[in-house]
Amino acid sequence: MSRRFIILTFALLSACGGAGGGNEAFRASGEVIAFSGGDGGTEHACIACHGLRGEGDGRLAPRLAGLDAGYLHRQLDDYANGRRQHSEMRAIVRRLSGEDREKVSAYYAALPPTAAALPQTSALYDEQCAQCHGAKGEGIGPANPPLAGQSAAYIKAQLEAWRSGKRRGDPLGEMLAISRALSPAEVQLLASHADAPYSPPRPPPGPEASR
Repeated sequence: MSRRFIILTFALLSACGGAGGGNEAFRASGEVIAFSGGDGGTEHACIACHGLRGEGDGRLAPRLAGLDAGYLHRQLDDYANGRRQHSEMRAIVRRLSGEDREKVSAYYAALPPTAAALPQTSALYDEQCAQCHGAKGEGIGPANPPLAGQSAAYIKAQLEAWRSGKRRGDPLGEMLAISRALSPAEVQLLASHADAPYSPPRPPPGPEASR
């Protein structure tokens, strides 16, 4: 289903009585939920903050594209139950059923990742982060998401959220321990690794280009 079709359909349905409000048309698929806000209406549409391709806003709304579906679903549940404190996300997620959360998580997981590696790292990153999040921030397994493609502001905000207890749900307490051991300057250094934009490598020239 094309984004153009979804937007046109959504506009027509909105004109017929408003988004959400129990209208099943706005919960037909994860893509529809992302574009329409599901039962919460347009003010809760995921794309408003997370971008048309799940790339994030370059500030505090993170990249969602290509993240593990189970991880994304768990974050939605954590917003709902308060393990992650964010008033806007809590209000949005609590309007989504478990099925809705599963659909929209699967949708974003299936989108192509917007980055494959952090632009830079440091010895501090190698020591504190690489074992779980990958040598270049590519992520390791479903429970350890990629940092590549996230903004410096978002990474800093999340480290501070772990430090303060506003974000919980780490079964082994590793993020709590690591974040609380960091100085403010070290938090800033780790966040700064995301500052430079990622440029994917160019493919080697084909036979025609090399003549």
